[in-house]
Amino acid sequence: MIMFQLFINREEELELLEERFRSGKPEFIVMYGRRRVGKTELAVHFIKNKPGVYFLSEEKRYSDNLDEMKRAAADFLKDDEFYLIGFENWVQMFKGFYERIKKRTVIVIDEFPYLVQENRGMPSEFQKIWDMHLSRSENIMLILVGSAIGMMEELLGRKSPLFGRRTGQLEIKPVDIFQVGKFLPGYDMENCIKVYGCSDGIPLYLRQFDTKLTVFENIKNSFFRRDAPLYSEAEFLMRQEFREPANYFLILKAISFGHTKQNEIVNYTGIDKSIISKYIQNLEEIRVIRREYPVTEKKEMRKSARYAFSDNYFRFWFRFVYPNRTLIERGAEAAFEVMKKEYNTYLGGIFEKAAKEFLWKAHPINFTNLGKWWHKREEIDIVAVNDNLREIFFFECKWRDLKEGTARKILDELKEKSNPVDWNNDNRKEHFGVIAKYIENKNMLIKDGYFAYDLDDFSKV
Repeated sequence: MIMFQLFINREEELELLEERFRSGKPEFIVMYGRRRVGKTELAVHFIKNKPGVYFLSEEKRYSDNLDEMKRAAADFLKDDEFYLIGFENWVQMFKGFYERIKKRTVIVIDEFPYLVQENRGMPSEFQKIWDMHLSRSENIMLILVGSAIGMMEELLGRKSPLFGRRTGQLEIKPVDIFQVGKFLPGYDMENCIKVYGCSDGIPLYLRQFDTKLTVFENIKNSFFRRDAPLYSEAEFLMRQEFREPANYFLILKAISFGHTKQNEIVNYTGIDKSIISKYIQNLEEIRVIRREYPVTEKKEMRKSARYAFSDNYFRFWFRFVYPNRTLIERGAEAAFEVMKKEYNTYLGGIFEKAAKEFLWKAHPINFTNLGKWWHKREEIDIVAVNDNLREIFFFECKWRDLKEGTARKILDELKEKSNPVDWNNDNRKEHFGVIAKYIENKNMLIKDGYFAYDLDDFSKV
């Protein structure tokens, strides 16, 4: 039986799927994303009021998965005899199913990588299923879902038997900071950012928070107890992805403590530099970290690359939980108290991420790209550029309340820091701004030609 939970958000993804359902053509969609991001919930919600078959693959034998899929198909067809047919493979089973359906039907195969893991020939079988049967029917919408991002993207690659077969693909990403509030009615934007700092936009994690409690009470209940739901989650997810996660743990701990260049990670972890690139690449594939370059750099040079967490949950866990597991196991309050003391500082980096999402979502300025900029010891939180108009925007982000005088001082310092930024130096128009929790006399700064945004602007998005 499929269980339907309270479904929040995902309007854009649902509309894309609905559009495909209404297309009147055979559709083959590949849907993937990191574990817990809500792929299954989305797929189940999508087929809730449609003719559809949902099948969850498991780590079991080929014949057992085939047998269970046959049962799901028989239940949909209301045909017990279908289940008794001795299909030898998935191609035969899909052929039999395809011949019996009379109306537009959605078929969802969840955790498809488990089928591939058990039988590497499954992509070839599904190539035959699509080419010989499903692609010829206007009644079919096939959706393959998977959490093993690397494998799912491999299925889309040129070397895969399924290359060129899909009619669409959809990477399901965490919800952004402006959708977090839908899960947390009663929390204001400041509290939402505090929650976002440890849960990211993962729906399952956001549902652990009770808005009748303070943010810190929720964090304590969710992370800093042996039986807490998010206490061992990171370890579980890493062991799901990697057989020997020890080196991955070391790398993520290094990044969480500010060692963000590859040579710094090598020095901190002691992992040989000849093999560390592969570990880092694997972490990038599962969307835990991302590689960053100065936004104005025309050619991405390895020596200027930095690594940052793309997932706030892992960032928080490796910064505050992983190094203190002995204390937490013993029931000591010390680890929680350290986190509570340092959390406001930690949120500085989280607020930068939220500020970038604000600029992308609200688009209050006209830019074509944005990111961080750094050179030697100089660093600017956000630099946005418009290549067509040759405009460049410099922003400093401050996770605190700013008086007008302090904001103006920050802007003056920002102008000085912007001088070394190498981008259309001979012909560019410069703009400067500040983004903070609260800015006193914000309109006076705007009147003087600056950009100024605070949480009040975030809340209007």
